[in-house]
Amino acid sequence: MAVKGKILPLIGFWAFIVGLVIAVVAGIVLPQNDPIIITLIILGLIIGFLNITAKEMMLFLVAVIALVAVGNVFAPLTAANIGKYLGNILGYIATLMAPAAVVCAVKALWAVGKPGD
Repeated sequence: MAVKGKILPLIGFWAFIVGLVIAVVAGIVLPQNDPIIITLIILGLIIGFLNITAKEMMLFLVAVIALVAVGNVFAPLTAANIGKYLGNILGYIATLMAPAAVVCAVKALWAVGKPGD
């Protein structure tokens, strides 16, 4: 039991790191690539289930909302296509974080809705 408590958060952490690296690299090299999107969604689900604790939920959900709200704010930066690349990277990061946010939101709703405490 003690090993399980140490391994699962580590898997979630590495899913987060790998997802961020994939998002940055793919945002520059492979924009709008379906296998990358599916990979990021799967990693996002792993992050949501294994990496976000009840104590971190509110901050995480607010951060994801801010990330999604930013969207393509960098699109006007046309020098060397910087805006396009930043927009692609942010889009992929949002794709990574959205499934984790859904998992956290369902966990939060479950915690609010269950009887007791």
